[in-house]
Amino acid sequence: MTSTTAFEEQLAHLTRVVDDLSDVIARQDGEITRLTKRLDLIMQREAEREYASGDQVPLSDQRPPHW
Repeated sequence: MTSTTAFEEQLAHLTRVVDDLSDVIARQDGEITRLTKRLDLIMQREAEREYASGDQVPLSDQRPPHW
């Protein structure tokens, strides 16, 4: 019986760990999605600002210096 109890305790512990990790992954997925949207918006605004200034070719359209 002792081994059954130990097995049940270990199973309960592992189930809890999996649930906790699942919660962390779900939270991180939401955060990554939100940050990606913010970054896209920032990049779009910066490209529009560079284009509106007319001084130079927007950085997104420039070749890297090693080319």
